[in-house]
Amino acid sequence: MWGDGGAVRNFTYVDDMVEAIYLLTQSDLEGAVNLGGEEYVTVAKLAQTVIEISGKDVGIEYVEGPVGVAALRAVAKFLQGPQPGAGLGGQGEPARGDRADAPLG
Repeated sequence: MWGDGGAVRNFTYVDDMVEAIYLLTQSDLEGAVNLGGEEYVTVAKLAQTVIEISGKDVGIEYVEGPVGVAALRAVAKFLQGPQPGAGLGGQGEPARGDRADAPLG
């Protein structure tokens, strides 16, 4: 796990998010809105919960790396794969294999 596991996340059911977005489209509210629940979970707690549910005997290894928003951007960039001009010197050569089928994050 990148970092010390102290980064927090908020998990919300997709159905709840869709309903909230729909209700916002029907409202007169203007401006920015944050959607999500009130319960925040550390990444370490999430990993521990997954381990407990799985019944596996595994540990968590904490390593240096990007955390928080920087980590999310790093993962999204990896999933998107090489972009045009992303190669050495920006000459359009991919830095690694073709990932055209990868989700856009």
